[in-house]
Amino acid sequence: MKFDRRGFLTGSAGLAGALALTSCTSNGRRADDQPECIDGAGCATALSQPGSDGLIDEAVYQRRIDEYLRFATAEFIPGSAPGVAGHLIRAGRDPDYRWAVDEVTVDAFADTWDTIDSWEDTRDFDLMYLLWLLKLGAGSESSGATVGNNMTTLSPKLLQAIEQRLVDNRYRYNDPNPDGRLDNLWYWSENHIVIGRVIEFLAGQHLSEQTFTVTGLTGAEHMERSKPEILQWISERARFGFFEWHSNVYMLKNITPLITLIELGDDPELTVPAAMALDLCLVDLAAHTHAGCYTAPRGRTYKKDKMTSRDEATFGTAKLLFDDTTFDYQSHTDTGVTYLCAAGAYRPPQAVVDMALAKAPGVVRERHGIFVDDAAPVAEYPKAPFGYHFDDPANLSFWWSLGAVGTWQVAGIGLSEAKRYDLFEVPLLAQVKALVDLNGGDIDRIRPWLQKNHAIVNFGFLGEANTYAWRGDAVSLASVQDHRFGQMRDQAHSWQAAIDADALVFTNHPVTDRDESTDWAEDGRPGYWTGEASMPRSAQHERAAIHIYQPAWDETTDELLWGVFGYQPFTHAYVPQDRFDEVAQEGRWTFARKGDGWIALWSWRTPTWRDYDPTRFATDGMEQPFDLVAEGGPDNVWIVEVGEAGEAADGGFAAWKASVLKVEPQVERTDSGFVVSYDSASAGTMTFGSTGPLTLDGLEVDLGDFPRHDSAFGTVDHLDTTMEFTTESAKLKLNFEAKTRAVGLV
Repeated sequence: MKFDRRGFLTGSAGLAGALALTSCTSNGRRADDQPECIDGAGCATALSQPGSDGLIDEAVYQRRIDEYLRFATAEFIPGSAPGVAGHLIRAGRDPDYRWAVDEVTVDAFADTWDTIDSWEDTRDFDLMYLLWLLKLGAGSESSGATVGNNMTTLSPKLLQAIEQRLVDNRYRYNDPNPDGRLDNLWYWSENHIVIGRVIEFLAGQHLSEQTFTVTGLTGAEHMERSKPEILQWISERARFGFFEWHSNVYMLKNITPLITLIELGDDPELTVPAAMALDLCLVDLAAHTHAGCYTAPRGRTYKKDKMTSRDEATFGTAKLLFDDTTFDYQSHTDTGVTYLCAAGAYRPPQAVVDMALAKAPGVVRERHGIFVDDAAPVAEYPKAPFGYHFDDPANLSFWWSLGAVGTWQVAGIGLSEAKRYDLFEVPLLAQVKALVDLNGGDIDRIRPWLQKNHAIVNFGFLGEANTYAWRGDAVSLASVQDHRFGQMRDQAHSWQAAIDADALVFTNHPVTDRDESTDWAEDGRPGYWTGEASMPRSAQHERAAIHIYQPAWDETTDELLWGVFGYQPFTHAYVPQDRFDEVAQEGRWTFARKGDGWIALWSWRTPTWRDYDPTRFATDGMEQPFDLVAEGGPDNVWIVEVGEAGEAADGGFAAWKASVLKVEPQVERTDSGFVVSYDSASAGTMTFGSTGPLTLDGLEVDLGDFPRHDSAFGTVDHLDTTMEFTTESAKLKLNFEAKTRAVGLV
């Protein structure tokens, strides 16, 4: 029996305090040259015009758009909404462009209709992409096309088919379902929430007078109910950060609905806050971008996205905005890039671009999410943080968007809502139902059972994450600090060192053994490379980090759960030798170099390369071993140090290796855990263990309670909604209380 996140992770958040935001131009004057804004009062409701001071250079941006559109339109898939959009955008920009627009028919979208009409999961993605076709395929000035240009005119029957599906869609898990149909959509993750509200708002706007099938509400009424919840989602991102922190998969699924709302919406009270939220997404991406690589620990990712940054869902967006990699675009249907290419109102701030391209920017510390102690003793009325009461069904989507399905505190409203709306009839929640049935459906049994087994069954809980990244010019290193030590996390990515998009290293405690398959991609379940069977206790200081693996559960915790989950008796590292200039081993150290970037990795348990027969196992074309396995037990200590040419290691890579090898790390393993001492070539003497603090040369270093953001570009206190980022050339200020978005030059 296989469990995945959605198989176990199983209304809207409160609407109080929804924001109504406006925007100032870089000189403090309204876009229509009205008097200066004072504390946000009387600001224009339009965004600063493309080309304004403080926004990305417009000529450069337009050249990059043309570059991507030439790449994207080299492929034509008549049934792909993002692909068709790319051709429509190019045709709207170039009246001489010709493409097979007549092949974009209702029948070409048969597979998409099947997904939407059968209420399958991710249909909200499809509806979002189809909304763009209603605008881009209208063949009028409103779509940005030359009047009479039939290369931008889609079939009226196709547009009508899209509109009908917007009317017939079910937008919420607690909307009426009179036919008792199965609705397989996963409504509850951070990205699905904003996508759902955005498509509901835009569908209602486009069809404001029509009556929608499921609710009986008019389109205008759907707009009215979704608007404050969009604003609430934005407010939560400002206060709490991203629940799916630094996800190189799902950050794109935040970017796409926000640019969609900005460009397709017609409500200034949403346009500007959506632009501010999109700025937050891009700040997160820029602050952790290194040579085309989103180098950060991640709350959610998969093997298909993590083995090379070229496969990251965010890769194309970063390349368009920052152009800091020589690797080509990878996807002809990249939704982030495609819709940014279509954008007429939104432009990224220059400060964000500068953050990504800054020379040796150093340390970036951030805090995301909300802390909930799933190991705390069960109480009848647990205290909830920030007013999101655990017993209020209106907060179910908020808590489930944190992946808190397996927390005992949320179990009560989860069970009651599942019964009320037949959620356990949905295949995605069938495995949750199995665990509920295991406890007789009795909440008084379920809560203590979840608390007792929290280290196993709560593997989707993202929780509060303090993330730490160091960025140099040639190499970068990032970790999540002391996050859920020893507990299972199904899609987490604990740490990563990277030189470029291909030359990267990380470790992992696998749930399953490797699949005997020649398909390189791995699905979303906890597996050999996806997720962690047990999270390491990690501590990083600048260029050095210690990662201690010590599972908090085993076969003695719960025999039944061990039979379902279990884990492998080893940890391993991904070191793709083919993608470095040189890799060498000395003792338990493994050294890798590419260009001027260097990575050193040490294992307490002796590591060996695992061979892969390419006729039986996927290798992604790599000929040398890439899987470095430390056998002997699931408990281990991995230490990583990174360096680069031109710094303290005179004499280059060889001298740097010698400095790392000078003193062997000291590890003591007792029944209670590890004690580690490491004389880092860059950080000094580091001590760390299964318990206790990180010390540097005897001084304690904080591993938690980080600011919302802290870097060379600015500091944002935890829960602060005023954010200011300054680079050598530009500045960006997002003030959610004063209701301003200000960009400018330094």
